[in-house]
Amino acid sequence: MPAHLDPRLLRAFLAVAEDLHFTRAAARLYVAQQALSRDIRRLERELGATLFVRTTRQVTLTLDGERLLPYARRALEVQDELLAAFGRPDAERPLLVDVNSPGLVSGRVLALARELAPDCELMTRFESGLTGAAAELLAGRLDASFGRFAGLDPAVRARLEQQPVRYEPMAVVLPEDHRLAGLDAIPLDALAGEQVYAGAGNPRTLEWTDLARQLFEGRGIEVAAPAPLAVGTEEFQRIMAKKRNPVLAVMDFPAMPKSVLRPLVDPVPLSPVSLVWRKGLRHRGVKALRTAAARLAGAEGWLERPSEGWIPATDALIMMSRA
Repeated sequence: MPAHLDPRLLRAFLAVAEDLHFTRAAARLYVAQQALSRDIRRLERELGATLFVRTTRQVTLTLDGERLLPYARRALEVQDELLAAFGRPDAERPLLVDVNSPGLVSGRVLALARELAPDCELMTRFESGLTGAAAELLAGRLDASFGRFAGLDPAVRARLEQQPVRYEPMAVVLPEDHRLAGLDAIPLDALAGEQVYAGAGNPRTLEWTDLARQLFEGRGIEVAAPAPLAVGTEEFQRIMAKKRNPVLAVMDFPAMPKSVLRPLVDPVPLSPVSLVWRKGLRHRGVKALRTAAARLAGAEGWLERPSEGWIPATDALIMMSRA
């Protein structure tokens, strides 16, 4: 057993353990796949243990790999906290903040945070989905994001921190000539027989698709089949206009041409929004984001859950917590 383990080797191990795919893990770490494989082999030699079983079809953790996983996470978290406590320049660099899409509640939080900390550079990113953003947070390529924290894998949640921001009422976007477009609000039961687009097939929005499946269960509503993955607002609008499926959304969803946005009712489904950041991150911008989120939530009642609101039980527990 070596007297010292290079933290880089542990980061390489974690990336492969989380993705179970060497090519994707190498892309996350911005290294060549061959270099990543060398690091894993070196770690296995130093520990005297085989950590992965590799075949042409898949990569899986061995029992020793499973045993190493919590130790590696803990070691890297402690290292990050130590470096932050002793002057790592995180507090001075720009903070990269994912707001998902323009016009959402996360953009309002970011705008207020910039007012509260004008000397901090808070840079906007558009990751479009907390599942995708979480991978970027853990890889250090993103600092904060917003979304449904309960929809992340528990192992991922364990390496992140969160602060509840809002119970956001959900809505549906309909083609302007849809049979329900003339209603001011859409009862959920009225969508029975419809195929509603909720990001199915997009690996970056798994938490949103899962929320939709739970909402639609037992109501005769189907999650629409995957559509071509559209990058950018214009492409998304073009694909949705072509497919003509209703789109599950929130009330702040940006307007789409030749469509109408209608609130969902009976019951009112709620999208649980949290501010999410990487454990151990110390940056004045995170403090500004947390303060901004708390102020807006308090002023506008964002965390007052409507009595007629629907939310999964796991989400409800997380939204009642405070980081």
